[in-house]
This record gives sequence, structure tokens and C-alpha cells, in this order.
Amino acid sequence: MLAQVAAHEAAGKPIEIWWQDEARIGQKNKITRRWARRGSRPAAPHDQRTRSAYLFGAICPAQGKGAALVLPRCTSEAMALHLEEIARAVAPGAHAVVLLDQAGWHTSAKLPIPANITLLPLPPKSPELNPVENIWQYMRDNWISNRVFASYQDILDHCCFAWNTLVEQPWTIMSIGLRDWAHRS
Repeated sequence: MLAQVAAHEAAGKPIEIWWQDEARIGQKNKITRRWARRGSRPAAPHDQRTRSAYLFGAICPAQGKGAALVLPRCTSEAMALHLEEIARAVAPGAHAVVLLDQAGWHTSAKLPIPANITLLPLPPKSPELNPVENIWQYMRDNWISNRVFASYQDILDHCCFAWNTLVEQPWTIMSIGLRDWAHRS
């Protein structure tokens, strides 16, 4: 598939490999592991309210960069906004191949795809192939889990803080996201 993209859509342009996914972040938050004295049960806050937002995130591990939006729901319109954000992050003159799952809002015929992007769906039911799943776990472990969000705005603020902190660490994106099989020539 990459050979077809290189021959047709990219036509001699450098190709960037991007990975995309969405994560629900909200008041009904996950509890992650904590350090504690052996035999004790550490307390962790857990909220039963259900307000949430969706973090649309994409990474280019080879370049150590990312592009994200925090949006209220997963729709084709939201995905179109995210693709525009990714298109702006692609290096000038380059073409991006964006690997993503086959969610309905990714495969809609109505989804406008920017000229510098080609979408490449991953096989169904294979989240282990997408390194953004590991990015979500890293972000939850370090900045999002084990907290109670005071409001919807607090959810948005924490999502933005977590993503911005991640993209300030390109080495972390590279370390988590590089897949040898995807970058072999």
C-alpha cells in the first residue's frame, strides 16, 4: 500500500507515517496502579458522574510530533476537523499516510480528506497494532487517571495539559510509537 501511495498520491514527496485514534476522557475515570506499602489498600478517587470529552490524537513517531483536538463527540465532522489538524502538522511538501482503525466516522464516504493525507485502515479488531493506544495508556498513567474532574472545563483543561506535555517530549512519542515493521523499507 505504501508503494501505491508513493507512486500515485505522494509522487516523489517524502512520506510521513502517522497513527490516529480517539480516547474518551471523563468524570467516570480509570483507576491505575499506585505505589503503596505491601498489604495496604491505597485510596484513589473515583467519580460516578458521566461527563466526558474525546481526545482525537495522532502521532508521527519518526518525527516525534503529534496533532490533537479535544472534541465533545466522535462524528465524521469531528474527524474532518482532526484530519485538517494533522494536515497542518505534516511537513511542507510531504505526504502523510494516516493509519487508523475502522470506526464509522473514519470510513464515511462524506469524510473530506485533505490533499496531503492518505488514510490506511488497520485490520478490524486489532488495537494492538496502533501505538496511539499505548500513548493513551501512558497519558492516563501519568496525567489523567486517579483524579476527580470538577467540571467539564476541568476535563478539557486536563486533556490539553496532558497532550501538550506529551508533544513537548518528542523522545517519548518516538519511544512509545515507533514500530519497526511499519518503518522498514
